[in-house]
Amino acid sequence: MGAAPQTPPRLPTRRSFLRGGLAASALLATGGWTFPAAWAEPAPPGTLFAGPMQGYVAARSAVVWLQTPGAAEVALEYAPVDQPGNKKRTASQRTDAAGQFCAHLVLDDLNPGVNYVAVALVNGQPAADRVITVRTQPIWQFRNPPPDVTLITGSCAYINDPAFDRPGKPYGGGYEIYGPMTAERADLMIWLGDNLYYREADTQSPEGMALRYRQTRGFAPLDAFLRSTPQVAIWDDHDYGPNDSDSSFEFKSAALDLFQTYWANPTYGVGSVAGVFTKTSIADADIFLLDNRWWRSADATSPGERGKVMFGPAQIRWLKNALLFSRAKFKIVAAGGQFFNEDDAYEGWNQFPIERAEFTGWLQQYRIPGLVFLSGDRHITELIRAPRPAYSGKHDYPLWEFTSSPLNSGPARGDGNPNRVPGTLVTERNYGLLKLRGEGKSRSLELVTKSAEGKVLWSHTLSLSDLGWS
Repeated sequence: MGAAPQTPPRLPTRRSFLRGGLAASALLATGGWTFPAAWAEPAPPGTLFAGPMQGYVAARSAVVWLQTPGAAEVALEYAPVDQPGNKKRTASQRTDAAGQFCAHLVLDDLNPGVNYVAVALVNGQPAADRVITVRTQPIWQFRNPPPDVTLITGSCAYINDPAFDRPGKPYGGGYEIYGPMTAERADLMIWLGDNLYYREADTQSPEGMALRYRQTRGFAPLDAFLRSTPQVAIWDDHDYGPNDSDSSFEFKSAALDLFQTYWANPTYGVGSVAGVFTKTSIADADIFLLDNRWWRSADATSPGERGKVMFGPAQIRWLKNALLFSRAKFKIVAAGGQFFNEDDAYEGWNQFPIERAEFTGWLQQYRIPGLVFLSGDRHITELIRAPRPAYSGKHDYPLWEFTSSPLNSGPARGDGNPNRVPGTLVTERNYGLLKLRGEGKSRSLELVTKSAEGKVLWSHTLSLSDLGWS
């Protein structure tokens, strides 16, 4: 598969595309088609631009995202795999330019732990080449041990676009990675930010940002993976705004609108507190997805200033309450930037020492077990073991952080992180797995890093006792 082509394919006229039948479908499959926002002509029947992509999947419902190449009436038809005649259909939606020709369709009245086959209907015709299988979450509480599940994760997905990239060697590559990622048949993908890269021209307007989203979603290797696995996401600077952007970004509201349009998370923020942060659960894991951009102070703010924050008081208050409420064995806290690298000279939480110290002090006060942190951003992968000081005469378990990066961006060399677990630094394109396995006191979490070809680079297993469970 290799790197993206440096010369974009020659595109047909709008009219020839709309009349193109199989030729149009073939072009969509290559990810080469782009379309103007002003289109009002209908999409070819049975044709999708991208998706369907599973977002949040619960026990009795599932949200599926899709995008059409023009205005369309869309719905999903679905049935249990073993009962193909028992078909149901979602409510229809109309895709239009104002909504980026995207739709979020809800599969409702589902049964727990069942596989459903779903096909999109576009202007009355099925997109038969893009059938997906949706598996609802089982009910195991008070009945059975938690099921074994596999989570997949990664960050920093740069898709080359020569017309807008900086001059020189292409920065993106390794697009073959989505083949092994698809083959993992994971239960959930957690995107850790920089899920696309706005270019300098893009962030001059919301329209430019929207074009970047469309082009990225039309990239065939990525699209195939998005159709294979349920997806949840957070952002970092490059899919929020310019490099190192913070709460002052003038188009942050447009960025949030686009994120909500293109991802199908359970929620985005809570109440009046804006952002992309949310929580999702699978098996005996609660996953707390944080927003490190919407409320962020400028990086240039003095580290000693009490008001310098990465997450902000309202989001931290939500996280504390959610952690206290959680009964999950594994409490996975994810953000775009690193939490516990003491040598991060760029945008890690170590650059916000007061906010971090207040939170880690709170963690020790309440002695919350089961914590594991996930991060991206750094264009390296590493496992971090951050020791904690004695508190009230007791030593708490160390805090573990799994940094997973990059998927497609240029790899970096790493730094002198004193908390890095030896043998876990990876300086090539890669993805991560979190495998929850076993029953009772033998339950464990295995962290795995794999190369772009799917080869295991390292693995590390955490027992319940490693995470503070007695």
